Amino acid sequence: MSRRSKPPKSPAPKHKPERGGRRGRRDPSAAAKPAPERARDIGELSGEVRLQKVLARAGVSSRRGGEALISAGRVKVNGQVVTALGTKVDPLRDRISVDNKLVEAEPPIYLVLNKPDGIVCSAEKKVDDRGRATVISLLRGIDARVFPVGRLDYHTRGVLLITNDGDFASRLLHPRNKVPKTYHAKFQGRLDNEAIDRLRAGVTLEDGTVTRPVDELLVIRDTETNTWVQLTISQGLNRQIRRMGEAIGHPVLKLIRVAFADVTADDLPEGQFRRLRETELGDLRTRAGLSGT
Repeated sequence: MSRRSKPPKSPAPKHKPERGGRRGRRDPSAAAKPAPERARDIGELSGEVRLQKVLARAGVSSRRGGEALISAGRVKVNGQVVTALGTKVDPLRDRISVDNKLVEAEPPIYLVLNKPDGIVCSAEKKVDDRGRATVISLLRGIDARVFPVGRLDYHTRGVLLITNDGDFASRLLHPRNKVPKTYHAKFQGRLDNEAIDRLRAGVTLEDGTVTRPVDELLVIRDTETNTWVQLTISQGLNRQIRRMGEAIGHPVLKLIRVAFADVTADDLPEGQFRRLRETELGDLRTRAGLSGT
């Protein structure tokens, strides 16, 4: 097996998707520049729309979950129970309720946040039930009900998508769509080639689950006592990378998500957010199987 290439000095350089061999050195000068920000009218909710799509975009449920609510007779349109799955509504004119609670029609919102350490991934507005600050508390100026797409644990930093579009979030997280996420992980102890190959090929976790092979793995930097690794996975197990580190006997000391698909937080200070660019949103919708919907 070939030796590792000389790593860059920084333990957590900006992400650039790898396309080369098993190990290699990235060229920072080749990093793609972000597309210019443009105002975007992202799918305004107007005109005739399928009822389950309205429920999903309002964050009530996924489309499939909305279909279940409709079939169960829990959805009303203008005061009348609707059970037909093909029903179309105008969300700006019709009164839609679930369990007699009005569903507010809001334009969809798509954000990327650079999550700091010590913040909880929760849809609670300010703090969770233990009094810890939530990611929603960082979204100054966003009044709509939004929620994180998946979770980063309390001490994991980096790219976090936030939206009020339940269908969009559900499809991005669905295993069949295999949407990649890229991380920089600091493992305790120096990883030898055997440990790296185990991470790459898949490891058996403490509950017996065998992880899928990683999409890409690159050793970023060795220190005297630790190893920084960039790895891309398209599996979404709870605390997966930390559990993989424990399984090979090298606990993860620091973890940063540097990309969700091709969306990065390279231009964002920690704790800040921005709206997704048109190209980013289009790519995510394609990956989620939502193109043309």
